[in-house]
Amino acid sequence: MAHQKPGEPRNLRTSVKGPLMFSAFWAVVAFFAVLIFASGGSARSPRFDLAFTGAGIAFIVTLVIAAMLSMSYKENADHLGKGSGVNLSSARKPSHGHGSHGGPETPDAPGAPGTRGPGETGPDGGAS
Repeated sequence: MAHQKPGEPRNLRTSVKGPLMFSAFWAVVAFFAVLIFASGGSARSPRFDLAFTGAGIAFIVTLVIAAMLSMSYKENADHLGKGSGVNLSSARKPSHGHGSHGGPETPDAPGAPGTRGPGETGPDGGAS
């Protein structure tokens, strides 16, 4: 609100128009839903009293929720977007040591995991 200048229109985040339109939409949806489902079929007359009651409740509840959510909105501090955090880049970096996934392994290379040299036996005791 400190960035608001007199005479300029407010953006949708700080305006009252956004939550009112949101609440009005859900009130209309609730009105037609209650109007259709509360009558109990086409042989009976529509229940406008229940439809208006449901629309009013939906309007008030969604308006309160939207107001609470807009009041809890707060910009992040500037220092949070800078620094040397752990996950700043998703680029693959070379890692050293055991368990590295630095590059593809060639299974037919001597000494590669899963290959046996001459004279070595497998888990069942026999040579392959």
